[in-house]
Amino acid sequence: QVQLVESGGGLVQAGGSLRLSCAGSGSIFSITAMGWYRQAPGKQRELVAGISSSGGRTNYAGSVKGRFTISRDNAKNTVYLQMNSLKSEDTGVYYCAAGAWRTVVAMSGAMDYWGKGTLVTVSS
Repeated sequence: QVQLVESGGGLVQAGGSLRLSCAGSGSIFSITAMGWYRQAPGKQRELVAGISSSGGRTNYAGSVKGRFTISRDNAKNTVYLQMNSLKSEDTGVYYCAAGAWRTVVAMSGAMDYWGKGTLVTVSS
């Protein structure tokens, strides 16, 4: 069992930066892949970035590649999403999720555990 709690969302101007954090609990945190998903208003939830259990592999949606960076600190049971050069289309609720690396690679939403989300609003 893994419990996930996101933080760091808020209102930011276009071109600005935010760092999201996801604190996990549970003994399996360090052996699961993690992903950040985004659900924009009126749209389906989509994978933004994913990271393998060791942190050695990452996967990004094309729309954020070069602007967002996912990382993790297994000693702290925490995964991060550094978001730079934010655009209005990055607005949405960001969810942290834990699951299999193959799910992250497939850009699938079939992860095993989910946080409740944190809202990011980018004003233009």
